Amino acid sequence: MGVRALLYAGLCLCLLGGCAAGAADTTEAELDLDGFRMTFDEPFDSLDVSAWGKPRTRWIAHTPWNGDFGDAKFTDPMDKFPFTIENGILRIEARRGDDGVWRSGLLASVDPDGNGFSQKYGYFEARMKVPPGKGVWPAFWLVGVDRTDHTPEIDVLEYYGHEPKRFSSAVHIWPKEHSELKPWHDVHHTRVDEVLADDYHLYGVMIDEQETVFYFDRRPVWRVPTPEQYKVRVFPLVNLALGSGWPIEETPNPSHLYVDYVRAWARE
Repeated sequence: MGVRALLYAGLCLCLLGGCAAGAADTTEAELDLDGFRMTFDEPFDSLDVSAWGKPRTRWIAHTPWNGDFGDAKFTDPMDKFPFTIENGILRIEARRGDDGVWRSGLLASVDPDGNGFSQKYGYFEARMKVPPGKGVWPAFWLVGVDRTDHTPEIDVLEYYGHEPKRFSSAVHIWPKEHSELKPWHDVHHTRVDEVLADDYHLYGVMIDEQETVFYFDRRPVWRVPTPEQYKVRVFPLVNLALGSGWPIEETPNPSHLYVDYVRAWARE
């Protein structure tokens, strides 16, 4: 997660031979998953999480590469913070402590050794209710398991709390210093007719060999041609970060992201 202020401003750095992304036709029919099978189902009836996957757990509480971002530290799981489960809903809490430091939570389905759920192609979806308030920055995103030469990143949802009726989706390729690959970044902003924090919504992305299509409540909102670097195994992450270059002085303390489920499907 990076260069957020530039992306938010709408800067498109299409350095892989041109930018062919475009808004999807929202009059298309709702996503039909007939012919797909569910490959990952996290209903959050309970939470199997550890700091780093030792012992092996379904989720870890950090990025596998130990890369924090934003203005809140992602903490190891502890009693009732930053993760709680109630009635099949995960709550991720961001809280400013007595020491003035903000702390929050992140979940990733792959550990530093590459163990855990990942998948090449298919549909990935989370049902979430974002927090209200300036400075909140929740996200649902995918990252490639193999980061040897570059990091493919697909941001299904990024929400900036100061714009309550808009969210962003983004595509990235982050080359390593030794790589000959050029970076690629593009972003799309989806405006809706309601305050997103008022209710749960579905945020999803379909990746296949031809296209990567983003969905809001299972209606397409944006599509890009699938680059070669996305034709790999990716894994989901969900988190509540703060900031992204935006002030957090007015951020509600505490703030909560609610997640009903995280799921993935693959074509039969």
